Amino acid sequence: MAEEEVEETHVRFHEMGLDDRLLKAIAKLGWAKPTLIQERAIPLALDGKDLLARARTGSGKTAAFAIPVIQRIIISKQTAREQCVRALVLTPSRELSNQAHKYIQDLSSSCSRDVRCMDVSGQVELSAHRPLLMEKPDIVVGTPSKVLAHIQAKNLALQNSLEMLVIDEADLLFSFGYEDDLRSLLNHLPKIYQAFLMSATLGDDVLSLKKLILHNPVILKLEESQLPESNRLTQYHIKCKEDDKFLLIYTLIKLRLIRGKTIVFVNSLDKCYRLKLFLEQFSIPACVLNSELPVSSRCHIVNQFNEGFYNIVIAADENAFDVPAMDSDEKTDSDQRDKRKTKKKEKKSKYKKDKEYGVSRGIDFQNVANVLNFDFPPTVDAYIHRVGRTARGFKTGTALSFVNYSEIPLLQEAEKALSDGDVPTVKPYQFKMDEIEGFRYRAKDAMRAVTRVAVKEARLQEIKAEILNSQKLRTYFEDNPRDLQLLRHDKALHPAKVQSHLRHVPEYLVPRTLKQFMPKRKKRKRYSDQKPSQGKKDALKAVKRRQDDPLKSFQFKKPKTS
Repeated sequence: MAEEEVEETHVRFHEMGLDDRLLKAIAKLGWAKPTLIQERAIPLALDGKDLLARARTGSGKTAAFAIPVIQRIIISKQTAREQCVRALVLTPSRELSNQAHKYIQDLSSSCSRDVRCMDVSGQVELSAHRPLLMEKPDIVVGTPSKVLAHIQAKNLALQNSLEMLVIDEADLLFSFGYEDDLRSLLNHLPKIYQAFLMSATLGDDVLSLKKLILHNPVILKLEESQLPESNRLTQYHIKCKEDDKFLLIYTLIKLRLIRGKTIVFVNSLDKCYRLKLFLEQFSIPACVLNSELPVSSRCHIVNQFNEGFYNIVIAADENAFDVPAMDSDEKTDSDQRDKRKTKKKEKKSKYKKDKEYGVSRGIDFQNVANVLNFDFPPTVDAYIHRVGRTARGFKTGTALSFVNYSEIPLLQEAEKALSDGDVPTVKPYQFKMDEIEGFRYRAKDAMRAVTRVAVKEARLQEIKAEILNSQKLRTYFEDNPRDLQLLRHDKALHPAKVQSHLRHVPEYLVPRTLKQFMPKRKKRKRYSDQKPSQGKKDALKAVKRRQDDPLKSFQFKKPKTS
């Protein structure tokens, strides 16, 4: 085992000896230069070395393994006699499998005849994938359980052909319950293959995986901060009461203080729908993302968000509670009672949640301008992974957290872990609550409509709609892919009555300092300034014709008698 010490040398993509078709695909994606993990990992992988790479979220780990995998397949197929599966990519969730598959397809777009990739992680039956697997794609992507099921069903054989094994987000694999599946899967692989482990952290689970899979690996621990630098990522917090969070998000969006693509994180399913229904009262479109939705719908939501169909996603980060936030001694009795209540509610819940769901890790939300923690995450790691959804690659972003008084210890814990010297990392947002007091009555008016019954109906309506779209109309959407693109997930649910007068913000409520940023509303024209309608124009023309006609305009006047 060796730990790599690499000098500070900057290598471009065209200097790595990559195939011209691969370089063409990279240029088409607009990648001007490799990220740090790509610069260090790709040359080592092309040399045939096993890799254990740790890099922060959003640093380009997917491309760091996808590029060498495609390059090695292109080289292998020049002397190959038969078609076979040469690479296996394992991910902890279906969303990540879908994402990795899309990345590989984009990178192999110019050599798609020579490099074929298949995702087997969908919710379809094994028999549906069997004909495609019989054609032996070069790369297979999926979760360990689904790949193992195909091997046991004899749809897939890897014993004599596999050359490369990749495990993406390796630190999540055991926590998602794949340990037994992975151990069984390894028995069906050849003894010699090149392996890559890509992870955001190097915990005990990753070290266990390293012993199972890697042979004399190169360990890449990139010397970089857990989050992007302050010149690219700006972090703020606002301390407020729990009820004021709804008032704040309404005013920040309506006063255009939040612009661009935004992910709003909440800690529970109910609040996910409560917030969507609340924003609907003000005609603010948003879509929800949670573990109750089918995996196909979740992937479709992420893809539509990335393509710019809508700008606000409300994501329920339920998996953040898998790790305790504080020691039991530090928790108050009320906090423990609240936690017991939520656990009881979860046990009684009729809705089936997907265990593989995870929204704050791995999923590549593209061009995210803002991350808004409506509920503060319970752990430092959860905060890092949420905030890591923005300022990815070489882009900039903003993170804003609403912190109620019971969440202040969590904020202090995050600041302590992330602070660099005496300079606070998470700065207070300079916002005066007094200036938005005029909006409070509107927020209260909207909250009256968001009742428990409305939330329950919204959840049922959303689930029924998703089931209908994914099951009953599947064949229709296969024949009409354009209609699938038109399926919008940010449509209003409308179980609560939407009040039209709340749509616009009156000028007298806008603070003076922000009036210059508000779009100017068009003034209604006075009746005298308005252009006459077509009917009125026709009537005026008829009058003019009568006046011009001497027979019609002549009026006989009786002479006056003396």
